[in-house]
Amino acid sequence: MLSSGKFVNRFMLIIYMLTFLVLGLFFIPKFNPISISPVKEVLQDGKSIGIVINSLSFPFPAGLDENHNPYLDYIKKNVGFNVRVELPPVPSYEKMIDTIISMEQNHPDMININSPIQFAKFVTQNKLQPLDHWIDAYGADLKRLIPEELWNRVRYNGSIYAIPSGQLVKANEVIYIRKDWLDKLNLPIPVTLEDYKAAIKAFSEGDPDGNGKRDTYGFTMMKDLYHSSPLFGAFGVQLNQWTEREGKLVYGNVLPEMKEALSFLAELYRQGWIDPDFPIYRSNVMNEKIIEGKVGMFSGAWYDSRGVIAQSLKKDPQANWITIDYPIGKKGKQGVGALNPVFGYQVVPKGSSHAREVIQFLNFIAGKGRTSIVLGFHNQVWDWKDGKIVSKFNEHDKHLYRGMYSALVNVDKRWLLRARNDSYGKKFRLNDNIDKIEKNVVQDAYGGPPLLPW
Repeated sequence: MLSSGKFVNRFMLIIYMLTFLVLGLFFIPKFNPISISPVKEVLQDGKSIGIVINSLSFPFPAGLDENHNPYLDYIKKNVGFNVRVELPPVPSYEKMIDTIISMEQNHPDMININSPIQFAKFVTQNKLQPLDHWIDAYGADLKRLIPEELWNRVRYNGSIYAIPSGQLVKANEVIYIRKDWLDKLNLPIPVTLEDYKAAIKAFSEGDPDGNGKRDTYGFTMMKDLYHSSPLFGAFGVQLNQWTEREGKLVYGNVLPEMKEALSFLAELYRQGWIDPDFPIYRSNVMNEKIIEGKVGMFSGAWYDSRGVIAQSLKKDPQANWITIDYPIGKKGKQGVGALNPVFGYQVVPKGSSHAREVIQFLNFIAGKGRTSIVLGFHNQVWDWKDGKIVSKFNEHDKHLYRGMYSALVNVDKRWLLRARNDSYGKKFRLNDNIDKIEKNVVQDAYGGPPLLPW
């Protein structure tokens, strides 16, 4: 077993690593160029575009792939030209995009970028085309549906260099807690940060699963402190956010309150109340711990009630998971950090001669094609029942891959999001979770385009 000193040292090492990451003091290792297959497949009329996008790890059913499926066929039929899709591997996606953008020829016509830093880098390197003319001429729905706040985040020196895809919600995390564990240990629902600390301790030391072993943890999270935003909110700060102090923008990571928040987490870690292996966890490992009944509280995504929580209940029907309010700190602070309002950046490399078609493609996804691409095809994936949308889950799950296309231009059609969420079943309380989040969002005070860390 690790000593207390080693616990602290290990945790603080993670904190130092995180600090270097968030301040941008890191290097990107060089790698060998990879072979990119041709992305253009010309139709009889010669109109064709090649795009490189992130699969978001969506699977395809047998017999279908990114270039042969009914949703891409639907898009191609409506825009009137061929679209050839390339899906780099998700784990190396960002590096692959660096390689693709550096090629001297065979540029794709559109690239989906997820990293704001990578987007900013390509703009400053003069690798991308300004899109204002094409948006004005062929992007009526893009102009109508994308708010100015998002356009401001892709505009450099007065020119737009990407079509921004927005977030579906303003923030992501809610607190889930095992109510059955609280009841067994005679604990109230926690309200303040100190209440949270007491519950986390009890879940770790009080044998809430009744097996006579100390093998449970009060809280877990992921590498780089992902899934901890509400705990920072109790101190009035958020990782990697800018805040306003005395009329000036200040980076939250260097504020005294950040040090207090990290010290709080270090204490939980030192006491053994947080799963000690969290610094190496990805979402699948974190979820396994929750499903196996080893964790009593976590800060999860608003849709986890339909995911890992549902899987936990399947494993243990007695597991009573509820969502609770965010912890209130000593100074009355409370909240959850806002997501970057831009989910992704759709850019046109300098080497492409098909900016018009790219804008037409994205304009269709944002506008006339939005409902079918988001919900799935009417009568196949969903239907109306008593005036409400009802999803057919087998077909819905079979065609989840359509999400990689819809995510290229997320626009705020709130009725569509809420209708889709309710179609999955109101027992999951998806819209309630979103409402809880959006009442407590801590916004980033910086609203301009991404800044390079060097």
